[in-house]
Amino acid sequence: MTQASANLSFLRYSLGDKADLSIVVAKIDWRQLYTFASNQAIIGICFDGIERLGNEYPNELKQNSIGKDLLMTWMGAAQQIRRQNMKVNMVASKLYSILREDGFRCCILKGQGNALMYPNAYSRNPGDIDVWVNASREQITEYAKKYFEIGEDIRYHHLETSLDGVSVELHFFPCIMNNPVYNARLQKWFKRNEDLQCSNVVSLPDGIGEIAIPTAAFNVVYQLTHLYHHFFDEGIGMRQIIDYYYVVISDYLLVINDESLGIRDTLQRELKHLGLWKFAGAVMYVLHEALGLSEEKMIAQMDEKRGKLLLAEILNGGNFGQHFTKYGHFTQQGMAKKYFLKIWRNMHFVRYYPAEALCEPIFRTWHFFWRLRWDFTYRLR
Repeated sequence: MTQASANLSFLRYSLGDKADLSIVVAKIDWRQLYTFASNQAIIGICFDGIERLGNEYPNELKQNSIGKDLLMTWMGAAQQIRRQNMKVNMVASKLYSILREDGFRCCILKGQGNALMYPNAYSRNPGDIDVWVNASREQITEYAKKYFEIGEDIRYHHLETSLDGVSVELHFFPCIMNNPVYNARLQKWFKRNEDLQCSNVVSLPDGIGEIAIPTAAFNVVYQLTHLYHHFFDEGIGMRQIIDYYYVVISDYLLVINDESLGIRDTLQRELKHLGLWKFAGAVMYVLHEALGLSEEKMIAQMDEKRGKLLLAEILNGGNFGQHFTKYGHFTQQGMAKKYFLKIWRNMHFVRYYPAEALCEPIFRTWHFFWRLRWDFTYRLR
């Protein structure tokens, strides 16, 4: 068994897989597992598995001890993630309440909503707070200018600010695609489905508060689009794949009767219409190989060729491509060099996803000039 295979086996165990892990526990390199977990931003998730080992695999753990120093480092990191989650939960609830009180309908995208699907909501490594505000770009920008500190860098689909020390993105719409035809279709799909997302209110852990989050029916398309966009932008990591795993295994998609089969057929037509079908097959392959997703829960047929490419990119690049050892370490370069290295990287994907890969440098160039024009117009107000 290779270290990479052992890492994925332990990850599945940490997420609740019941397969026998005796050989893995007896032979795995714990420090390499920690590096894998760190690079993929899943330290807290893997520590959930570490905590179970003493009861479930005591003999194997004696043969292959984790080591006190590494164990304490891991425990400290997991506790820090828990504290971060508690803070981000409080700020997310506060932000949601502020926006609602000021007359905006909104919902929290990904992040803390995704964490609620996990066996342990405090183990998911939190990031910033993405909130979709049901208002125009101009309305949101003017509001943010009055009540928040915002930078000059306003993107096509969001602006960046912060609240109580937590980074916040106020979204004009949830996500974008590089191809203009598919992006236009996607934005129409978001518009058709926006009302219900702002009404799906859930409670955060430990009575911290409430937020609205998208429904599973919305997330299965939206979060796949988010993965697809970041695949061409920087890369995606195992944390994002685990998020999508929990979206896919939600009750909404269980094949248990004719009605749910009809829902699945409708979903597959939407994925094809939005240009996501090939990528969906790749993601299903990764979810099957890395996390053990069963075929009856898949939203598309596995695409082995594209799936192997995607899994290799995930394992090499880590969380949002921050650890790539190929493509000239493009995520760590300056803007000009990164621009050309990203084009070079995406040209590797043309034969797999021509519509999106060929449009990526065109959209990025257009977006650069759009931001200059928007910034100039905004300054004149």
